[in-house]
Amino acid sequence: MKVILLQDVKSQGKKGDIIEVSEGYARNMLIKKKLGVEATPEALNNLKLQNRHEEKVAAENLADAQALAKEVAEWLVETKIKTGEGGRTFGSVSSKEIAQAITKQYGKTIDKKKIQLEEAIRSLGTHEVKVKLHPQVTATLRVHVGEE
Repeated sequence: MKVILLQDVKSQGKKGDIIEVSEGYARNMLIKKKLGVEATPEALNNLKLQNRHEEKVAAENLADAQALAKEVAEWLVETKIKTGEGGRTFGSVSSKEIAQAITKQYGKTIDKKKIQLEEAIRSLGTHEVKVKLHPQVTATLRVHVGEE
């Protein structure tokens, strides 16, 4: 019996896969627990329409991320850090502080988890920081750290 999986099923397949299983397993396990539905022509058509919709949404998200990446590449985010004698810094600038500065200066919200710092910024000057906006899109943001 052919079944369309509605959720990932261990050792059977992933959501949206069409699998061939015994009728007993399909009726007593997959369909009963709402893990799958019988692969009727109507269900196959619904799956095809759902896949097209998901592809369209994914393409829109990618286009939005690419547009935001072009915008982010032009930004220069200003942050401040306390310094002592001789330009020595106290503390550091973290991804959280960079995300707050972006929101304050440009009105855009970028999650601090998307800002990829290898380690916190501990020196004055301009630094380049990677921002992962989408699994396929990474932008470079310039952060200027000045004296407080």
